Amino acid sequence: MKHIASKDNALFKMLSRIESSTRERREQRKTVLDGIHLLDACISAGFKPELVVVRESSLDTAGITPFLQDGNVVSISDSLFDRISPVKNPTGILALISIPFHELPERSEFCIFLEEIQDPGNLGAILRSAAAAGATDAFLSRGCADPWSPKVLRAGMGAHFSIRVHADSDLASLLRNFHGNAIALSLDADISLFDLDLKGRTGFVIGNEGAGISSEILALAGVRARIPMPGRIESLNAAQAASVCFFERVRQMA
Repeated sequence: MKHIASKDNALFKMLSRIESSTRERREQRKTVLDGIHLLDACISAGFKPELVVVRESSLDTAGITPFLQDGNVVSISDSLFDRISPVKNPTGILALISIPFHELPERSEFCIFLEEIQDPGNLGAILRSAAAAGATDAFLSRGCADPWSPKVLRAGMGAHFSIRVHADSDLASLLRNFHGNAIALSLDADISLFDLDLKGRTGFVIGNEGAGISSEILALAGVRARIPMPGRIESLNAAQAASVCFFERVRQMA
């Protein structure tokens, strides 16, 4: 097993750049997974890591050793590992993977259209809820946070390997060609989400945390709906609102 102990090592530098730079991830089409849970989700979905990196002091950790049996594995000194790990208390294992590429589907029964969701935590939480509710595709506009950044990956908790993530999507074109109910959340809509029939082909449109859905995208959505809120709160967090929509569909499909 190769060991890295120098900050001048080319592999260490490459991992550092990919972990910290959206531009580098997009150019290389690679990202870094941190922790046992994400690595397990990746492998369980049939994706093979290009490289597994283990913290030197974690080589004999029970939860980590199964991932060290196959493939390309390197150990790295604790101090260097901690410099590239995106969390304060790393579990001791990282993986370098190629970012999955998915062709646009011919048909999607349940998908989401995300316009400029900029908070990484919100984006990851939305993807997690969508995957849990059975959505197959997530179309992200160019203004969204990088879906393969460490913060989004952590918030997604493995969702990236259960739902097809299409970054930098042309939402307007996709909505024009979507033959189903494209439902946009809008605070001033007359129709309640709970009065809609969500059992058919459905796509939910979720807008920016502050500005909401743009007028162009709102016009292309076939239905505008609101989530009834009897309490004295103006609006829900984007991820919370999305979850309400997704699981209302689950309830209706049951």
